[in-house]
Amino acid sequence: MASKIEVKDLLEAGVHFGHLTRKWNPNMAPYIYMERNGIHVINLYKTVAKIDEANEALKKIAASGRKILFVATKKQAKDIVAEKVANVNMPYITERWPGGMLTNFVTIRKAVKKMATIDRMKKDGTFLTLSKKERLQVDRLRAKLEKNLGSISEMTRLPGALFIVDTMREHIAVKEALKLNIPIFAMVDTNSDPRPIDYIIPSNDDASKSIESILTHVTDAIAEGLAERKSEKQNAAAEKAAPKAKAEAPKEKVAEAAPVETKEVTADDLTKVEGVGPKISEIFQNAGIKTFADLAAKSVEDLKAILTEAGSRYASKNPGSWPKQAKMAAEGKWDELKVWQDNTKGGIE
Repeated sequence: MASKIEVKDLLEAGVHFGHLTRKWNPNMAPYIYMERNGIHVINLYKTVAKIDEANEALKKIAASGRKILFVATKKQAKDIVAEKVANVNMPYITERWPGGMLTNFVTIRKAVKKMATIDRMKKDGTFLTLSKKERLQVDRLRAKLEKNLGSISEMTRLPGALFIVDTMREHIAVKEALKLNIPIFAMVDTNSDPRPIDYIIPSNDDASKSIESILTHVTDAIAEGLAERKSEKQNAAAEKAAPKAKAEAPKEKVAEAAPVETKEVTADDLTKVEGVGPKISEIFQNAGIKTFADLAAKSVEDLKAILTEAGSRYASKNPGSWPKQAKMAAEGKWDELKVWQDNTKGGIE
C-alpha cells in the first residue's frame, strides 16, 4: 500500500513555495495559504487532499491497463521523471514536446517504427551494405529518434491520461489533451491557470526536491494499480485453469419459499471507453449511468446535457462515439473495441 502523505514531508521538500505575488494567477487563490516576503505560500493541507484524489484516479487508470504519459521538459525535472516513471514502465517526454504528439499520433508512431526498422537493418546485416556516409546518417537519425521518442516506443495507442510538470511550459501538451478528451493531471504552481486541468496538485513545480516528492507519491499509486491488475490477471488465469466444480444442490422439497433478494447492479469501469476519464465516469455514475449498457442506451444529446450540467470544464467534451464504444464493451467485443480505439484519435470520429 502507498505510504501516507505527511504535510511535514512536503514542507521539508519545499512544496509550499509558490511564485512571486506579482506573477500569480487569481484562479489559484483557493490553494494559497498566505503571502510572505513577496512570495505566495501554498496550502499544503489542500495539496495533500489533491494528491490523494489524483492518486486514486491514477491507480484506477493503471489498473485498467491504460498508459499514463508523463511530460516534463524543464531541466530540474528531466532526470527525476525519467528515473521515477521508468520504474513503473510508463511512457514519458523529457525533451522537446513534439508538436502533434497526440493529435497526429499516427505520424509519431511511424517515426517510432523507423527506429525498429533501423535496428532490424543492423541485425540482418543490411546496415553494413550501406556506404560509410549513409551509415553515419542512419546512426544520427537513430540517435535523434531515440533521444526524442525512445521513451514512448512501447506506447502503441493514445495514453489514458497525461501527467504534466509545469502546465505553462507544456501548454501545447495541455491543448492537445483537451482536444482529445484525455484527462490531465498536473503539478500546478501559483502562476498557472488550474481551470483546464482535471486533477490539480497545487505545488512548487520549479524545485527538484518538490518535484521528486510529488512524483514519488504518484508513481507509488501507479505501482499499486499495476500490482492490482497483475493480481486480477493471475486470479482469472487460475479460475480458468481450475476444473469446473459441479455444485448442483440435491433436489429436495423446499419447506419454505426463500425470500427474494434484489441484486445490486455492479458498476462497469466506464474509463475503458476512450475519452471517458475518472471524473467523467464519476459524473455518469451519479447520473445513474453505471454500466456499459446504460451508456450505450443514452443519446449523444443526453450525454452532452449531463456534462454541461456538471460544469463548463466538461461541457466542451465530445461524447459522439461513447455510446458506440459502450455498445461494443457491453457485448464483450473487446478486440473490436481495441482496434477501433487504436485507429481513432482520442475516441473522436
